[in-house]
Amino acid sequence: MSALLSQQLLFGLLGGLGMFLFGMKIMSEGLQKIAGDKMRKILAALTNNRLIGAMVGIAVTAIIQSSSATTVMVVGFVNAGLLSLVQSIGVVLGANIGTTITAQLIAFKITKFALPAIGIGAGLKLFSKNKKYVYIGEIVLGFGLLFFGLTTMKHAFNPLKASEEFRQLFLLVGDYRMLGVLIGALLTVIVQSSSATIGITLALASSGLVSFEASVALILGENIGTTITANLAAIGTNLAAKRTAFSHFLFNTLGVLYMLILMPFFMKFISSITPGDADFVIQTQAQATSFSAEIGDKPYISRHIANTHTLFNIINTIIFLPFIGVLAKISTLLIRGEDDLDDFKMKFIDDRVLNTPPVAIGQARRETKRMAQVALEMVEETNLFLEDGNYKRIKNLEKKEELVDILQREILSFLVKLSQKSISTETSESIGSLMNMANDLERIGDHCENIWKLGIRKIEGKISFSHLGENEVAEISDKSSAFLRFVIEAMENEDKTIGAKAIELEDEIDDLEETLRSNHIARLNTGECAVNPGLIFIDILHSYEKIADHTFNVSEAVIGTK
Repeated sequence: MSALLSQQLLFGLLGGLGMFLFGMKIMSEGLQKIAGDKMRKILAALTNNRLIGAMVGIAVTAIIQSSSATTVMVVGFVNAGLLSLVQSIGVVLGANIGTTITAQLIAFKITKFALPAIGIGAGLKLFSKNKKYVYIGEIVLGFGLLFFGLTTMKHAFNPLKASEEFRQLFLLVGDYRMLGVLIGALLTVIVQSSSATIGITLALASSGLVSFEASVALILGENIGTTITANLAAIGTNLAAKRTAFSHFLFNTLGVLYMLILMPFFMKFISSITPGDADFVIQTQAQATSFSAEIGDKPYISRHIANTHTLFNIINTIIFLPFIGVLAKISTLLIRGEDDLDDFKMKFIDDRVLNTPPVAIGQARRETKRMAQVALEMVEETNLFLEDGNYKRIKNLEKKEELVDILQREILSFLVKLSQKSISTETSESIGSLMNMANDLERIGDHCENIWKLGIRKIEGKISFSHLGENEVAEISDKSSAFLRFVIEAMENEDKTIGAKAIELEDEIDDLEETLRSNHIARLNTGECAVNPGLIFIDILHSYEKIADHTFNVSEAVIGTK
């Protein structure tokens, strides 16, 4: 028992696991920065075809090197209504395969290159002025830290080789496979990373402390434990997102159950396609020198474990892919309830994707487009209220104004959180542009509120404009809404060529406001208009001119000059 509490074990395990997890994080962030746009295109290509969905899951997880990140991202997409339950299950099945690439990389005997990789990666990250090389430096540094952490953990387990209690524990795991599954699942839940747990399993196994059979049981448990992350992420989401997370747990658990029954045949198959005896132990100095390892190590078991992890997930995906619809129905039956269709919540942005900046910025852009559409509806309904004086419109306008305020607050909060992540220069520029856009759209909502309140004053004070005055208000209101509609269409189409047209429309509304103001003053001088109607008239003109100003600011953000 003293071996279990030795300083070498505790410090080595803590430090090694810390380096492993930190290396995974840095490597994943670097890969996302380099491949972010490609990842967005891959996700955009997703269709209802379940095979394509699985391929997307494999590709995205291979890019970002984290199945947990992919499944959490998918839960966020389902919650935002961007993916259906059936689509999401296909992606998560693919993510299970994509994550096995990490174990395959770890199984290669390249730990001796860990320190040079750390040196080269740190040099590129710290001293390179080219962003691309900085990101490559992060990837290389992450790989180096990952492998150095794995080596540190492996050496930390050396005192356990002499511990009879520890050997008996893992002999028990080999005899009682369900115990191994439980340990693997709990360990993965604790560290929140199946890759880290597999790293620990590899370190234990290659040190000669764990048999191949016990390793397989641990790996099966790790495949259950990794689904907990998505289920935790689904707390507070809509029903479809909860069902997606539960489906992940369901097919991984069912896969583990049938694999436990077929385990002897599965292990024989792995041994037949993988060179070397998994449980061969180095016993002489000559063997140790030949394998560049230590006496007591198992030189072949790492590749066996990596192949077990990969093939389990490939087989599981092949078996369940035709039954995605059945999985969706089971999840629907088990996770019951009615979704809250509240308009006053975010439809696209979700904090669960903040760790994937290219996807997060895309979601923020969609939510901002939604905010712009609500602002346009406010302008158009405000125009109608000035025309017909129908008080029923006010309640709807007040709701939209409240929604615009909520959207501005949530979008800005989301973008601030995103800006605190490790992001590229392009993402940083997009964050600033979207922040400006959200602020200007909120100001458009405020000016609409000013206008309809002026309209209420006009009705309650039994004030009427001259026929000419009514036509002039209608003219500037139509031009203001048309200008905003033009800019929103450019947002939707990502059209950056609208600069000259936007300047022309904004100048036209400014000139119109000045002309109408002068016309009104002339009518005051001739007695055609009274003072009280005139004050409301001037304020309405001013508010529409301000709407045009903020619309122009939005157009500058669209073309990238603000």
